[in-house]
Amino acid sequence: MKDAHMPINIAIIGVGNCASSLVQGLTHYTGRNDATGLMHHSLAGYRPEDIRVVAAWDIDARKVGRDVAQAIFALPNCTAVFAPDVPDTGAVVRMGRILDGVAEHMADYPDARTFVTADAAEPSRADVVAALRDAGVDVLMNYLPVGSQKATEFYAECALEAGVAFVNNIPVFIASDPVWADRFHKAGVPIIGDDIKAQLGATIVHRVLTDLFHKRGVKLCRTYQLNTGGNTDFLNMANHKRLEKKKISKTEAVQSVAAERMTDDNIHIGPSDYVAWQNDNKVCFLRMEGELFGGVPMNLELRLSVEDSPNSAGVAIDMIRCAAIARDRGLAGPVIAPAAYFCKHPPEQMTDDEAYEAVEAFIADGRAVAAPLS
Repeated sequence: MKDAHMPINIAIIGVGNCASSLVQGLTHYTGRNDATGLMHHSLAGYRPEDIRVVAAWDIDARKVGRDVAQAIFALPNCTAVFAPDVPDTGAVVRMGRILDGVAEHMADYPDARTFVTADAAEPSRADVVAALRDAGVDVLMNYLPVGSQKATEFYAECALEAGVAFVNNIPVFIASDPVWADRFHKAGVPIIGDDIKAQLGATIVHRVLTDLFHKRGVKLCRTYQLNTGGNTDFLNMANHKRLEKKKISKTEAVQSVAAERMTDDNIHIGPSDYVAWQNDNKVCFLRMEGELFGGVPMNLELRLSVEDSPNSAGVAIDMIRCAAIARDRGLAGPVIAPAAYFCKHPPEQMTDDEAYEAVEAFIADGRAVAAPLS
């Protein structure tokens, strides 16, 4: 079991906006007693400054070969800079495997807005596994673009072979897929996923309001959630073929807390459009139509504007620490409580109140629906 005062060594797949916010956050919160923006300042003895970036992979020529501390500010990243003086990590971004990580339509946009693929040799699975082991990685963070099924599976295989805990921040179903879940369980490796739920984003707000309708006896008849943004995530998702799992993930997150499941015609949730000038700002337009006492109709409309990537970084810090303590405690396979609280498409859906209680219990004494290492 790892001493809680020892660092948690993480590796990052995809040094984009979300990774930028995460790494900036590790600098921002170091030495601070102010926990504003964090759900947990100390989690089972781990503080944000205990997290160390020791390895990273990307495919962009402007990031490969640079220290992570510089790569997080390279184009096409466009998120808020709230910690401009990130010290060098000592981790140089390695060339990653492309596979399906870059959508073809991305080549039609200016370099400042899209990926510029590096002219470097892609690593084999053995290369990645060796790098994970050599760096002493505890937790591997997946920040690949939405729709990167093959690429995510490649890195999941690497985590299994290296014995590294895997945090799947994107809507490719690994933790929530029974076959993959069983593989992680048998390998003795914990996994938390799938698809990170932002701190106060469109999905969590939609879920809370849907649960409120349920608890107050209001029938939710129909709803939509439309989102716009100008980062590479939204540009990538302009190809709707890459959205299948994303739409399932976001829709099920809301359906799972509704009093009655809505028909497909009455619920629409998903990215709506790419608006370049918004950069990393995400705007959500939410509408809910229901019936009150006596069948009297009502409707609710909400507009939410957030900087997309910092909105997930605090959650990511908690996911890293939960993955580390799962590993410390000898848990294997999907770690249910943190997944239910931090992810849109966990192996087991709970209401947010139930998930909060479950994750607090897990942090306190390790209770979780996950088997010990055999």
